Amino acid sequence: MKKVRPVTKPSKQRKMLFKAPDHIRHRLFAAHLSPELRATHIVKSLPVRSGDTVRVMRGDRKGFEGKITRINLKKYRIYVEGLTREKVDGTTVFVPVHPSKVTVTRLNLDDKWRKKILERRQKAQKKPKEPAKKPKLETIQKLPETAELKEPSEEKVTAIKKPPKKKVTKGIKKTKVAATRNKETKAEETKAEETKAEETKAEEKPQEKKRIKRKGTKKTEEGEG
Repeated sequence: MKKVRPVTKPSKQRKMLFKAPDHIRHRLFAAHLSPELRATHIVKSLPVRSGDTVRVMRGDRKGFEGKITRINLKKYRIYVEGLTREKVDGTTVFVPVHPSKVTVTRLNLDDKWRKKILERRQKAQKKPKEPAKKPKLETIQKLPETAELKEPSEEKVTAIKKPPKKKVTKGIKKTKVAATRNKETKAEETKAEETKAEETKAEEKPQEKKRIKRKGTKKTEEGEG
């Protein structure tokens, strides 16, 4: 089963064609070269120009060969010399053909820029394509089984050894802090109670003494009388 690929809207594709700039339109004007031209120039396709000889490969006029007289970049059509039809009124009109329905049998090489394009493409295709290089895996040297492993010296061992990390337990710390705080509060409460008791005792003692003195004075006064 073939997977169905998501297709974009055809309206967007048409819009792209109608609003394409000239440099993209020129690419869309490319046509296949005949097998003879492919062998000589080592190029599969080229944009069609006026002056190229062309053979029609599709449609009612299949097999017709002629020279291109005019090109319409706006409508993506070419007009071949001799490829005409008669209208009802008797006038003859060129039949428009899309460049994809045509193969080029002879190239017009009057333009020096077109020659340079062909040379550049030939060089690019002649170069052998290098396969993608895979990253080399680092080889690990294996020690022989007979070889004895050297023990590190004591100085190096002392330098390498690090003090063990103390395990911090948050829960234990919290409980310890809470216990110490409770003890402190209890001690403070007991001290406050003791101080209050001492103060109350100190206040009660002088009142008793005064009362005793007053009684003694009364007795003395009665005895004298």
